[in-house]
Amino acid sequence: MTDTQAVAAASGTFTLGGTLTVHRLGYGAMRLTGEGIWGPPKDPDNAIAVLRRAVDLGVDFVDTADSYGPYVSEELVREALYPYRGVTVATKAGLLRTGPNRWIPCGRPDYLRQEAEMSLRRLGVETLDLFQLHRVDPHVASDEQFGLLADLQREGKVREVGLSQVSVAEIEAAGRIMDVASVQNRYNLVDRSSDDVLRHCTAHGIGFIPWAPADAGKLAEPGNAAARAADALGATAAQVALAWLLQRSSVMLPIPGTSSLEHLDENCAAASLELDRETVATLDTAA
Repeated sequence: MTDTQAVAAASGTFTLGGTLTVHRLGYGAMRLTGEGIWGPPKDPDNAIAVLRRAVDLGVDFVDTADSYGPYVSEELVREALYPYRGVTVATKAGLLRTGPNRWIPCGRPDYLRQEAEMSLRRLGVETLDLFQLHRVDPHVASDEQFGLLADLQREGKVREVGLSQVSVAEIEAAGRIMDVASVQNRYNLVDRSSDDVLRHCTAHGIGFIPWAPADAGKLAEPGNAAARAADALGATAAQVALAWLLQRSSVMLPIPGTSSLEHLDENCAAASLELDRETVATLDTAA
């Protein structure tokens, strides 16, 4: 490992599903697409550079989805990183796109299978490392959606399976059909509505992948908790938010996303930022 790669490696490691060991600070590839998460980026070369820089910094867990673009993010990941060389690529299916910022759940088993097959092709692999149900479709029996993921795993088309934006009850229901390796819910300093899900994942060794992890909201405003901690540490509020997540649970796997090389470097540097107990306690009660 080079000195540069040690940056993200400072976050430590976690093993997803017992087979995929990754550094706990990853990268989310949603923001590499066009405005509204629609179409290609204005600067494709920059998007490629960001992905490669993330790996140079020691990131070995990249999260994408078929719906980002749609398809654009997966294509960029392949162009930048194939043949991956130790980088775990997670992808998701279950959201239809009909335009910028429009997301429609679709959990029909035939559709999920089609999207898994297409992701295999776009990423250029025989097995998807981690395939996640992007949303549970309320119009399709959940057991059918979970069952399709289990089928893909048995067929060797996916190594591990996960869920996104789910409740504890849904995780337990899925667990009766398949082994849930990861859960990806919105979670950060100012949105802790999934605290019960995090506790469940921590207790059962399920990787918890918070999306929008660097959002500190009003806590980043001058004089508020994250801003005060950042000033004291010579850091940014976003770095404090990421460090807080990493210290909150051993199963936490933040995937901050950005299209900026500068912000990427700042996010990865959060892996080595240590918050003392008093700071953590203040942030814990600040939201």
